[in-house]
Amino acid sequence: MTSGRLPIGSYVRIEKPSLQAILERLGRLGYRTIGPQVVDGAIVYAGLESVNQLPVGWIDHQDGGTYRLEHREDAGWFDYVVGPQSLKNYLFPSEQTVLEGQRVDGKWQLHSPQWAGEPLAVVGVRSCEIKALAIQDRVFLEGPYVDPAYKARRENLFVLGVNCRRAAATCFCHSMRAGPGLNSGYDLGLTELDDCFVLEVGTKRGGDMATATDWTPCSLDQMRQAVARVRQVKESMRRRSEEAISSDGSPRGRHLETAELRELLLDNLEHPRWDEIAKRCLACANCTMVCPTCFCSSVDDVTDLLGEKVRRRRVWSSCFSAEHSQMSAGPVRQSPKARYRQWLVHKLATWWDQFDSTGCVGCGRCITWCPVGIDLTEEVAAIRGEQA
Repeated sequence: MTSGRLPIGSYVRIEKPSLQAILERLGRLGYRTIGPQVVDGAIVYAGLESVNQLPVGWIDHQDGGTYRLEHREDAGWFDYVVGPQSLKNYLFPSEQTVLEGQRVDGKWQLHSPQWAGEPLAVVGVRSCEIKALAIQDRVFLEGPYVDPAYKARRENLFVLGVNCRRAAATCFCHSMRAGPGLNSGYDLGLTELDDCFVLEVGTKRGGDMATATDWTPCSLDQMRQAVARVRQVKESMRRRSEEAISSDGSPRGRHLETAELRELLLDNLEHPRWDEIAKRCLACANCTMVCPTCFCSSVDDVTDLLGEKVRRRRVWSSCFSAEHSQMSAGPVRQSPKARYRQWLVHKLATWWDQFDSTGCVGCGRCITWCPVGIDLTEEVAAIRGEQA
């Protein structure tokens, strides 16, 4: 090991248990660290103090409306993909107080909370989640209105990303150029080999953190293995999407053709496929709740029983609820057909008009966690006139 900060762009080798040293260094620096763990049959983010809490040896099987964990002796430390949570749960929480008031001597005194931004470190972040984070940055940090709470949390975020070693059947990040390999937006990046981790330094802060480990320079062979692992996952996703259907009738993988996608959807707002989707859609909003980029919210006031204190809160909302488009004459989008169309067209088409990017990163959560298994890649293919 060489002393001193590791420069940005460095690749070093660390033993897998040495990841513990990074967790301890983060704790000493005041970070609250969260990472993937098995909770109630799913892999979610939770407080992480020891590498022993990581779901080592677990993999996830995902498909339309299906999520199941399996423990395998040959599985690595990070061989699962993504669960129902994303960074959105922490930077744009499901409930947040935006204004508080108290009656004093018959007069209301109002104040906004001060956003200090607790330092937060997240371990095990995948490339699609980092791409989603960049999209939410466009929403909350750019333009004339900056969200102060999001800004404070974002500035105090440390990201330890992980390159994917496998993909679920619902993953189509390769279609959205959002994975499966890390590209940017992380402080430290891990690639898991059979006997060690290859650690990449993405930022100055990451270079400081990496010095807590007993690192050694990567060999040329280890570098080649790390690059090959990501390439193999991407190639397997491409092959599975081309094969489309396996012998037992289940999908092998997903692909979303993005060429002229905005024009395709906007030119087909009355396509009969929307009616077919509406027959299945429950308008439950699961897809928007697990989506790492959806940002719709509503605001309401909550008072105490005496009427002396009031709290204005922002809570997650969804374009799948009738109330979301409520106006004086009633909801604008009264049917599940209209609501699903609004969601999909906004996500894949008019998001470009607002933020100059797509609103989808191909993580596949909306497919996995839809109770009836509606698959947006299948719906877009049907509208294109391709075989669904």
